[in-house]
Amino acid sequence: MKKILLATAVAASLSCGSLFAADEGLKFKPGEDSKFNWASYEALKEMKLTGETITLFGPWLGPDKALIESVTAYFEEATGADVKYAGSDSFEQQIVIDTQAGSPPNIAIFPQPGLAADLAAKGLLTPLGDDSKTWLADNYSAGQSWVELGTYKNKEGKKDFYGFPYKTDVKSLVWYIPENLEENDYEVPETLEELKALTTQIAANGEKAWCIGLGSGGATGWPATDWVEDMMLRTVSTADYDKWITNELKFDDPKVIAALEEFGWFAKNDDYVAGGAGTVATTDFRDSPKGLFTSPPQCYFHHQASFIPSFFPEGTKLGEDADFFYFPAYESKDLGKPVLGAGTTFAITKDSKGAKAFIEFLKSPIAHEIWMAQSGFLTPFKGANTKAYANDALRKQGEILLGATSFRFDGSDLMPGKIGAGAFWTGMVDYTGGKSAKDVAEGIQKSWDDLVK
Repeated sequence: MKKILLATAVAASLSCGSLFAADEGLKFKPGEDSKFNWASYEALKEMKLTGETITLFGPWLGPDKALIESVTAYFEEATGADVKYAGSDSFEQQIVIDTQAGSPPNIAIFPQPGLAADLAAKGLLTPLGDDSKTWLADNYSAGQSWVELGTYKNKEGKKDFYGFPYKTDVKSLVWYIPENLEENDYEVPETLEELKALTTQIAANGEKAWCIGLGSGGATGWPATDWVEDMMLRTVSTADYDKWITNELKFDDPKVIAALEEFGWFAKNDDYVAGGAGTVATTDFRDSPKGLFTSPPQCYFHHQASFIPSFFPEGTKLGEDADFFYFPAYESKDLGKPVLGAGTTFAITKDSKGAKAFIEFLKSPIAHEIWMAQSGFLTPFKGANTKAYANDALRKQGEILLGATSFRFDGSDLMPGKIGAGAFWTGMVDYTGGKSAKDVAEGIQKSWDDLVK
């Protein structure tokens, strides 16, 4: 569900311009706008792929389908290849069927690395090679994090590099109204210590710092998992985070319980939350940011991913009426600037000359800049021109990615479904409803233990 929201709501809230192609079937005419790296486009012509057909299969439909096709059009025009993209809202089920039946696309676009890892373990993905792994480490900000994200065990249990990350979403964001802070001489905090101090100060002034809502129908509880994942990255090493999502670090480990309590510091305090802590689990996440916009404000901050402006009042201008800042790390813990997010990973499911060439295309600035200049696309690629972003909000989020010292994928999406989209969600509802972090963590761990028996 989260992936559907991220894919559709970002495109709706941050869209810029028409999706209709320009001259020669291309959105932007080569050579005419200096913010694009046209030299990287010209270099593609050396590939000479006339007669090659490359099939892509992924989760993107509607506007996102038009956007990926606006990017692949440049590859087709430069190389002579024919790229056929197909999207499906049942991608996760269909790609398993297709690969096991021996009729996969050349390239599959995975919204969840865990599914790609499952196929790699069955011998159904083609390794991308050490050159691609080295390129990613050198050219993406926090590059080793991205290498790890695309590295899975093969059929023999040996790790290899399979997944090329392309198109990212950022979750480590706090939304606010600039005018509200300015009127009270509050400054945007740069450390988690400062954020906690400001939360306390706002409470001392008789107001509430936070709007928090976990409601989401059958998926109620998931917004709290993002909070906890951000807190894990701010209190433990990335190695511990990686162990946590695979159950090597148990859910009832003191480190995880401490991260739950970090979330609870904000969410379980009546003085800090609009409506009181008792309303957190019952407030719909789509309604929870509305308190930022009331007069006087019901709250000053809202923690949520980059899609949330879709639920702001109509006509809200990002950067003016509303803005965001990076959810800061503890200065005292020396864990750098971790970023939590999501995104898609490209993997070869049917090897060919064209498939390999398309992965090379994803290493070119133009492959990123064309989508950057439209909507809903962020990249940690240091070679892409940030001036290509369609608006300041996207550019600012892109810069947060570029400034990251580590990146980790949404942990609940990497856990088994019965945990990440089950016991973890319900556990967070129980936690905000009054249960202790220890009891909740033990309950989630019991669910995991039962799963692996």
